[in-house]
Amino acid sequence: MSFEGKNALVTGSSKGIGAGVAIELARQGANVTINCHASKDQAEQVAKQIRSLGRKALVVAADVSDQAAVEDMVARTVSEFGSLDVFVSNAVYSDRQLMVEADIEGFKRTIDVSMWGAFFGVRAASQQMVRQGNGGAITVISSPHAVIPIPTAMAYNMAKAAIDHMARTAAIELVKHGIRVNIFHPGWIDTPGERKFFSEDELSQGAQTLPMKRMGTPEEMAKGVCFTLSDDAAYMTGSTMTMDGGVGLPWWSNREEGKQ
Repeated sequence: MSFEGKNALVTGSSKGIGAGVAIELARQGANVTINCHASKDQAEQVAKQIRSLGRKALVVAADVSDQAAVEDMVARTVSEFGSLDVFVSNAVYSDRQLMVEADIEGFKRTIDVSMWGAFFGVRAASQQMVRQGNGGAITVISSPHAVIPIPTAMAYNMAKAAIDHMARTAAIELVKHGIRVNIFHPGWIDTPGERKFFSEDELSQGAQTLPMKRMGTPEEMAKGVCFTLSDDAAYMTGSTMTMDGGVGLPWWSNREEGKQ
């Protein structure tokens, strides 16, 4: 894969999967805008790594649920680098409560960031790519939550289901412009965000219940995401790439030999 001469914007890229994707894009030749909301210091560390690879990096602190802020971030990327060729929607927010007990403000915030934030990013990036007239590549980081109704995560489940259909609709609308739009479903990944819901012991024990007996890493996910954005995937649009370590398989149905 090569992104030599390409300019990219990755939302929610100060840590976790977003940071992994930003660094991998730079490793493969791209200049990258790193977006954060509150984690400015961590975003600057990602930028430092990108610059050490000989690429340009721009840090933009912006709330992706703010349409004007997202549009300004795209404009700043173009002003800094000259174009926007690659866009990754990754920023999310999630509160976890049972639906009947959920704090509505947290519920709405999850939808605002995880659904509207993705839409604002895809829309602004697409508008810029259409103006440029050179095509482009967009990947929306979604989740198995889009199809699995995991309890206590209703707002997040709703948002992810919505952005999957959003991305497919964008793909069919943008194909005539040479802009590809794909979806990426990671599994349970070892990121700072998981520490909001689980202790280290819970993560360690939970990982042992997975088919591969471990969580995935941001670096592994970055390789998959970058494939969907690369020219190696030039005939791929409106598709969903799943990299979940087998979580989507009926792994719970496995039985030891000789047992029912």
